[in-house]
Amino acid sequence: MKIKEISAGKQAIALIILSAFCFTLMNLCVRMSGELPSMQKSFFRNFVAMFFALGVLAKNKQSIKWKKGNLKWLLLRASFGSLGILCNFYAIDHIPLANASILNKMSPFFVIIFSFIILKERLTFIQASAVLIAFIGTLFIIKPSVANIDLIPSFLGLVGGMCAGFAYTMVRVLGKKGENGAVIVFFFSAFSCLSMLPLMILSFKPMEWWQLAFLLGAGLSAAGGQFSITAAYCRAPAREISVYDYSQIIFATLIGFIFLGEVPDIYSVIGYIVIVSMAVFMFIYNNNRHKEAEKKERSVSEK
Repeated sequence: MKIKEISAGKQAIALIILSAFCFTLMNLCVRMSGELPSMQKSFFRNFVAMFFALGVLAKNKQSIKWKKGNLKWLLLRASFGSLGILCNFYAIDHIPLANASILNKMSPFFVIIFSFIILKERLTFIQASAVLIAFIGTLFIIKPSVANIDLIPSFLGLVGGMCAGFAYTMVRVLGKKGENGAVIVFFFSAFSCLSMLPLMILSFKPMEWWQLAFLLGAGLSAAGGQFSITAAYCRAPAREISVYDYSQIIFATLIGFIFLGEVPDIYSVIGYIVIVSMAVFMFIYNNNRHKEAEKKERSVSEK
């Protein structure tokens, strides 16, 4: 039994690292697709993911119909998820790839905040302090000043992380309500495509074949990332593997340097270290809390 559990844990770690690599490839494809409107890029990214989710539902002979009472949460997840992608794509086009990635990875810290506000989950002083320190880390990346020409795209990158954090909180709500994961992905992708379509048509920019190829590549990479991370969390609890998702910062830094010649400045590197350190700290802290809770449960049951 232990061998199977270790095997599942290793599979989960490998899958979440694979998802981080896929999302980095998605970001690279978005950047390499050239000067196209963010809505146009978002449409193609979600168009491919929508058919992937539909294929999974068809393979498992499942309906696209959601459970009763879940429409409100699905709409909130889709709305904020779509806005988060738009902000993230704008940031990817205007600031270094690693900066855009780390700002988007602020989403787990926003999940803590929104879970406290919406789900009424307990927020400890240590968790609140870690979130605050992580936000201080973003200041090293954003560098708020009038002279910083990257201020707006950096700020939007952080807003994208906030929207993603709210969207993931909605996913947690839907998960507690027993909603099918493939239905959530399909609804989000379909909603995003439909909402982007009118604006994309108005601002549509003709594409070369290579631009279309990169956008389809972004969609394929995004689908691979979504299903890899879903499979990872099906094999192991989030508290045991979530920290490995920050491997995307390593991939983004390396790929940004190799393909785009980007070298993060010292302030950005300090910001990376602060944010990732807080993520690792929260990972250890949450695992210790879980172990203590298990010990208390065992001691109560033994009595």
